[in-house]
Amino acid sequence: MHEDHTHVHEHDHCCGGEHKEPSAVENTAMLNYMIDHNRHHGEDLHELFHSLEAADKKDAAKAVAEAMHFYDHGTKKLEDALKLLAE
Repeated sequence: MHEDHTHVHEHDHCCGGEHKEPSAVENTAMLNYMIDHNRHHGEDLHELFHSLEAADKKDAAKAVAEAMHFYDHGTKKLEDALKLLAE
């Protein structure tokens, strides 16, 4: 249904003062937080999908279902990153 895709993002960070790189522990904690956070929002999207279907808003439900796919894909990539940190 969806083709594989690659995203490249460049981020400029403007910070006053010295920039401290996060530790491996902080990176792991942030990934765990984001994975749990995304899962929670995924559940919310799932409920919204069913609500839209019940309201006979098929096109909107389809759009939410597609968004859920990409959301799940992003969460899977975060899980992959977490596993790589553990190596």
